[in-house]
Amino acid sequence: MGEGPDWTVQAADTVERLVSGLRDKTATPLTLVARALVYGLLAAVMGVATVVLVVIGLLRAVDVYLPGEMWSAHLLVGGIFTVLGGLLLRKAGASRKVSRDGRS
Repeated sequence: MGEGPDWTVQAADTVERLVSGLRDKTATPLTLVARALVYGLLAAVMGVATVVLVVIGLLRAVDVYLPGEMWSAHLLVGGIFTVLGGLLLRKAGASRKVSRDGRS
């Protein structure tokens, strides 16, 4: 028998190369997507909790410094949020109108 390349080593190298290529094309992007999804959800939950706590703190602070009942604090904070929401809706409508016209 002559000395030739060992076909078992070549076959093992080929299988390893194919498996590594398949892993790089599938598992690595899926891992990145899963991490982005988990961290995004975590940030969203923490963001919502932060907004709720800030609003509660704002209501309590306004209640302490604004004379009257608690409803006056709710009215003031609700009015602020209503004005901010109206401004954001106006801005969203203006940007939508610009994009429909095709002009920047």
